[in-house]
Amino acid sequence: MLLDVTDERLGRGLLPKRPDTMADKIKIVVAALLVAAGLAGFYYMAEKALILRVGAVLGGLVAAGLLFLTTELGRQFKAYAQDSVDETRKVVWPTRKETLQTTAVVFAFVVIMALFLWLVDGSLLWTMKKLIGRGEA
Repeated sequence: MLLDVTDERLGRGLLPKRPDTMADKIKIVVAALLVAAGLAGFYYMAEKALILRVGAVLGGLVAAGLLFLTTELGRQFKAYAQDSVDETRKVVWPTRKETLQTTAVVFAFVVIMALFLWLVDGSLLWTMKKLIGRGEA
């Protein structure tokens, strides 16, 4: 069984526990079978239109996802995803000006580094040619 690490600020587990009830275990197995059925339908309908085949896969995935969300593990995953969205909203994103300035600094550094490496490569090439006697007199 996985550890249940909790964060007091959130009041919920950070690592999900394994499903405790038999019903949850059965739902997870059925969800996996729905995904497999969708994939099997894709190959079974090899002669049909591609849209039907893709629909079979998507239908299996959607049905499995909805069934999974009814389990305790699915509810914990949904809560985790919601917490992630909430944390993303709290981030102080850079302004357009800051982003452009940072991008310009990165590009300048890349150009300077490329020139430096080109000079080092050229000087090493020149040195090796002189050492092995292939350089122009």
